[in-house]
Amino acid sequence: MKSKFFTLSWFLCWTASIPLVAMDKPNILWLSTEDHGPQLGCYGDAYATTPHIDAFAERGYRYNKAISTAPVCAPARTTIISGMYPPSTGGQHMRSRAPAPSYLKFFPRYLQEAGYYTTNNSKEDYNLTTDDKGWDESSRNGHWKNRPDGKPFFAVFNFTGTHESKIRNNNPNPVHDPSLVTLAPYLPDTPEVRKDWAQYYDRLTEADQFFAMRMKELEEAGLSQDTIVFFWADHGSGMPRSKRYPGWTGLHVPLIVHFPPKWAHLAPKGYEEGGSSDRLVGFVDFAPTMLSLAGVTIPDYYHGHAFAGDQQTEDPPYSFGFRGRMDERPDFVRSITDGRYIYMRNFYRHLPHGQFVRYQQQTPTTSVWYAKFLAGELDAVKSAFWEPRPREELYDLENDYFSVNNLAESDSHHSVKTRLSQALDEHMAATGDLGFLPEPMLRKIILTGKSPAESDRTQLENAPTWGNAVLNLRDLENELPGSLRHPMPERRYWVLMQLLGEGPGIAYDLNEHLLEKTLEDAEPIVAVAAAECLGRFSSRQDLQEKAVSTLMRYATFPGNEFILSIHALNALDNLKTQGLSLPKEAGKLTIEHEQIPRWGNSYRRQLIERL
Repeated sequence: MKSKFFTLSWFLCWTASIPLVAMDKPNILWLSTEDHGPQLGCYGDAYATTPHIDAFAERGYRYNKAISTAPVCAPARTTIISGMYPPSTGGQHMRSRAPAPSYLKFFPRYLQEAGYYTTNNSKEDYNLTTDDKGWDESSRNGHWKNRPDGKPFFAVFNFTGTHESKIRNNNPNPVHDPSLVTLAPYLPDTPEVRKDWAQYYDRLTEADQFFAMRMKELEEAGLSQDTIVFFWADHGSGMPRSKRYPGWTGLHVPLIVHFPPKWAHLAPKGYEEGGSSDRLVGFVDFAPTMLSLAGVTIPDYYHGHAFAGDQQTEDPPYSFGFRGRMDERPDFVRSITDGRYIYMRNFYRHLPHGQFVRYQQQTPTTSVWYAKFLAGELDAVKSAFWEPRPREELYDLENDYFSVNNLAESDSHHSVKTRLSQALDEHMAATGDLGFLPEPMLRKIILTGKSPAESDRTQLENAPTWGNAVLNLRDLENELPGSLRHPMPERRYWVLMQLLGEGPGIAYDLNEHLLEKTLEDAEPIVAVAAAECLGRFSSRQDLQEKAVSTLMRYATFPGNEFILSIHALNALDNLKTQGLSLPKEAGKLTIEHEQIPRWGNSYRRQLIERL
């Protein structure tokens, strides 16, 4: 009797030491690839050679309208790991490195608390910093095979072979025939463009092989019936007007999931092998979905909607995208889709979608396309990428997948535009979009070690409301003076951005003297904006010289914060592009400095070399 009691006691103690939350949970495997859209056989692309992914889709479930939320790696991955829209945390700009809000837990941390062994192999590239990312191992050695006995795993394997940098090679003979490529109507039809796209499809075949290898590992370990598998890519292709472009060709990604019979009760509603869904899914939905699969209560501050598991929601009516600074080029675009239409709002109207990004220009397609634009050899459709944008764009994805026919001014689509525009306004307000805080001002908060999401919340949460109000001024020539004297520097900045978008005219002519005074604004980024206005629009040489002198002062480093200097360098480059002569000193500014992060030095160097 004593022996039996001892055995029972030992068993109870042993079982008590095992986290109950870890028992009988599904393994979750993510296989991700970089820089490619749904150019796969299973998505109807007959040019693609992706047999293993296609076979997976035949026994899995394909999402037809999945988007990356951001069209470049770091903001997209920040969306995934945080479960929040990066514009609400200050993480929308490329490599911005903002402190995460104190209340935020990256979703792998919740999985760890639920008993999961979490691994990432191996790309992170998050724009938010935190002391606890939630990974048991995040490196090239990370693998579910290293988990303790009895633990469920959440494992990520990322394939880099499809990255835009891999398309730029000297291979004279791509496997895929360049002559058979179907080019988007906005691209010029040249040998360089065709070769790049053929090599892109070659890389997709390599991604297919990576996928097959990782799936074979799982099957050989006897875990395929215990594991839910997700396959996805991190944003559109690495080609221009895909990667970095916040429209459909930059955001649209493949997403295929498979639930073995054991975990069928956690599958998405409507799930069937070989089936597909038109549900709107964005990267912001990944974190809540993982918690839903693991039986973890989804925190209220996550922005997304679970599309699988025991907490999945009804189909959301909209999915949202965004673009902030891309490498050395500041930008601010927000987009929304209902699955049929996509609406984009461009807050820097004086700039093109195709800003000159040095890294992107290394792709032959980009450099050839840009050269043809400068030479005046392109029609209106092919030139639009390189020209200043309208404030609003609206495209019918059902009839215009490549988004070349802007319907924003179409009377018959007015109600669609109004509905999407209002929904976007509501979304920006509800999520506390920080896009209206110019990045140099955002950077000041980051350098204090505070999360922008927790700094002066009243002002920041109201930013979308007053920001859109400033950009909707109908009587700019009369309201500009009061706006330039407003106590909030953000408002002074955005009325200048509106003036840049409007171009020269009566509003500028009546207020040139105020812009001259604004060159001495207490907030440097406001002075930078005023200087660009004067440099672009003034007919007076003395004011042009004064504007350039102001920009040179703020472009200098050390002496200014480097994000501010990047904005000043951009303004100088914009003025040079407009034909304004710059002093020789503009191209002789200090390029590198030990106080600038490596990526920041790279951005400054690229801009200064342009000058």
